[in-house]
Amino acid sequence: MNGSSQFNPTERLESIKAGILAGIVVALVYAIATLANSLLLAEVFEALVGLQSKADVNLLVSGAIASLSGCLFGITYRYIIRSDTNSHLNDGAVLAFGLVRGLAQVDVGLKFPDAVWSFGILGIESILLFAIARFTLDLAMQLGWIKPFTSS
Repeated sequence: MNGSSQFNPTERLESIKAGILAGIVVALVYAIATLANSLLLAEVFEALVGLQSKADVNLLVSGAIASLSGCLFGITYRYIIRSDTNSHLNDGAVLAFGLVRGLAQVDVGLKFPDAVWSFGILGIESILLFAIARFTLDLAMQLGWIKPFTSS
């Protein structure tokens, strides 16, 4: 069977649905985490004052980047897991996306020694973003809202 025939319009539509769902979930979780970081962590721990965010263009851009990352995760996750039940694939996808995003933030934090703890929190947050998106996608697939990619 020709490999390109697997990527028919129905499969593409399911991938778009997965991407949109994951993008929305990551954006929502990012907004909640940013609010929690600003109102809770930064207020309680002086070392995390760098987590405080004000509503400006930078926050919107960061939110858009998180949403786009979530969308790409959703599309990729659907193709990675296919119809398998291998939990290592699921966990690996979350860690791959979370670590790439999180370690980039930690790398930036190393340039600002006074704020390294803040960037470490953001690194952990990145893994959490994709983990919640994963569980949401798994639930959507179990409910039949999104069909897993079938390789044949």
